Formats: sequence, structure tokens, C-alpha cells
Amino acid sequence: MNFEELPWIQYVTTIVDILVVWYVVYKLIMLIRGTKAVQLLKGIVVIFGVWFISSYFGLRTLEWLMGEAVTWGFLAVIIIFQPELRRALEQLGRGKLFSRGSFNEEDEQTRTIEAIGKAVQYMAKRRIGALISIERETGLNEYVETGIQMNARLTSELLINLFIPNTPLHDGAVILKQQEIAAAACYLPLSESPFITKELGTRHRAALGISEVTDCLTVIVSEETGQVSLTKNGELHRDLTIDALKEMLSEETMLPAKSVTASKWQWRGRKNG
Repeated sequence: MNFEELPWIQYVTTIVDILVVWYVVYKLIMLIRGTKAVQLLKGIVVIFGVWFISSYFGLRTLEWLMGEAVTWGFLAVIIIFQPELRRALEQLGRGKLFSRGSFNEEDEQTRTIEAIGKAVQYMAKRRIGALISIERETGLNEYVETGIQMNARLTSELLINLFIPNTPLHDGAVILKQQEIAAAACYLPLSESPFITKELGTRHRAALGISEVTDCLTVIVSEETGQVSLTKNGELHRDLTIDALKEMLSEETMLPAKSVTASKWQWRGRKNG
């Protein structure tokens, strides 16, 4: 396409057309982010990549297999992505698919951090064991499915009640997604690191385990000592004050993950278990 030969009105129309397509693709990516559809999408990219390579090098059998996979893949995509497609159509019907994010998103994040801090302070004083995972870029739906889904608005009172001993949901982890309690009584993978001190229990091992496979933040309240800890990227930060906890949560949730490169995580004293 030679842009110099196009009338100026057609040139503007072409630019607008490209921008609209990119915006639609962006919204669709945001829609499936944090779901299993992301992994399936990566698989589709791999299939197309293998198909291209086999065609380039003349691998006829492999090319035929990939061609069949692509031919029937469109029907498979509709079946596999059915939950995401249904959600997209529901949001489109409500007029929310292309709506902008909330203007008070920062206020909501601040409210979330305050609610977590208040709940953790209450439980730490009374030595109520707790395990709270906060989803970031990597989706935690796989672990949400192991617990009791709630999709409830986060409040400190509700968070405390979930961990009261001898209640149905007190055992396991609570997972937070987008300022909401997604699920309670969730199972998290235990860390198999041989360097974890023996004085740490199952909660700390689970918190380290989930931090080794995702980028989530996990807050732990020890049932034995009331000590507050936090895990991130396979690191355990122990014996935190409530102010230090809220400061760390603010640094990691209020700013994009890529921009936090020189945060206080680098200089704050750490105790790795």
C-alpha cells in the first residue's frame, strides 16, 4: 500500500481503521488475561509456528498434521473458549466491553490495602492463622477452583471471619482478585525448597510455593507467634510491622510491576526461610 497515492481522507480513514482494530485486540487480550484461555492461546501460536516451519523446510507429514489441526481448530476454539466468549457477549450487552477502567481505581487499591492491614493486625494480635494471596499479572484461577468461590467485596471484617478457627472456610488460603475476595479455603502448592527452615509450617511453605510459580503477593499470619510475613518471587519477608506490610503492598500493587525496579525491596532487611 502506497500512502503517497491515497487521498488525505482515505489516509485518515486507514489510520483510524488500524487504531480501532488494535483497540479491539487489546480489549480482547485484557478480557482473557488471568484465565486459562491465555495458555490455550499460546498453544495455538505454537501450532501456527510449527505449521510455518514444517512448510518452510518441506516436512510434508508434519505440515499435513498441522494443517488438519488448523482446519478443525476454529471449531475447537469456539468450544474451548466458550466461557470467555459468553462473558464477552454479556459485557457487550451491558455496554461494558469497551468501557474505560474506573477513575477511582487507585482509591480502590488504597482501600484494599487498608482492609488487608486492618484484618492482619487484628489476627496477628490474637494469633489467628491466615494465608492471603493477592493476584497480580499471573492468573490464579487454577487455585481459585480448588476452594469455595465467593466473588465478594473485600472488607476487613469479612476477611477476619474467614479465618476464625473451627469455621468451615478457615483452613486454606483466601485469594484476592481485583479488590474482591475471589475464593476461600483454596489449596496452594507447597514449596519443595530444601533451604526452608524447619520452624516454618505449612502456611509459610504454601506461601513460598505459590510465589515460586506466580507473581502474586501472599500475606501470612503465624498461628503460633502472630508474626506477619509476606512472600514474593520466592522470597520470604518475615516479622513485618503492619506499616511495613502496607508499604510493601502499596509498592507492588499501586505501581505497574515493570516500573518497580528500584523499590525498597532491594534495600530492606530480609529474612529468607
